[in-house]
Amino acid sequence: MAAEIESFLFHEADLLDSHDYAAWLELFTPDATYWIPSGADDTDPSREVSIVYDNAAFLAERVWRLDSGQAYAQQPRSRTAHLIGNIRQVGGTDAAPEVAATFLVVEYRRDTQHQYAGRYRYALRCADGDLRIAHKKVELVNNDGFLGNLSLLL
Repeated sequence: MAAEIESFLFHEADLLDSHDYAAWLELFTPDATYWIPSGADDTDPSREVSIVYDNAAFLAERVWRLDSGQAYAQQPRSRTAHLIGNIRQVGGTDAAPEVAATFLVVEYRRDTQHQYAGRYRYALRCADGDLRIAHKKVELVNNDGFLGNLSLLL
């Protein structure tokens, strides 16, 4: 299962770097959440401000804006490289593994390069023999600092 999880996360990163957001969205379950906490990693998103806290419908809207050209903060579109490491299953079962990983995302847009680093926390589910993301939490190392215009998917 470890090799399958690793391959799945590498595939997700490749979809993001190639701007295949529609295929990336298909990796999520219909009840999925995508969360980037603000200020601390262990906040309650229903009571605290988050950088992003999307359910599947809001995530689909975000992807639509990116693909339609309506995301003006992504004009011109960022070029990115998602690097993922230290992937490990930290709980759950084979049918619903809980996974942690470290990441570095390098973004280049408008002659400026930015780096975003942190930890991913996933709740995955097996559906029809394939892994799907039920919950993705992006714990930015600097989520309590100035992030500028964070307009890309991490």
